[in-house]
Amino acid sequence: MIIYNVTLKAEQDIADAWVQWMKTEHMPDLMDTGLFADCRLCRLLEQDETDGVTFVAQYFCDSMEQYNHYIDKYAEAMRGKFFKLFGSKVVAFRTLMEII
Repeated sequence: MIIYNVTLKAEQDIADAWVQWMKTEHMPDLMDTGLFADCRLCRLLEQDETDGVTFVAQYFCDSMEQYNHYIDKYAEAMRGKFFKLFGSKVVAFRTLMEII
């Protein structure tokens, strides 16, 4: 199983709206691609939140082929929508992991 892990820092003033958008729009849209088996959104605890709230979005897929298909076909448009709505108020760092 592959985990597409996205660590994000949202500015305090938009964090609640961003979480709502993630849960009601972005994550359902990503799941609607049919390429991921599950997803979750977590808030990191014990973090200095002076300059923003840190979250982790995790998306689980069965193979690298499915992940690569998402990147090739959907990622650019989804990232564009994300940036259009939130600009630099949310910063993302992406990693890829494999469950062993």
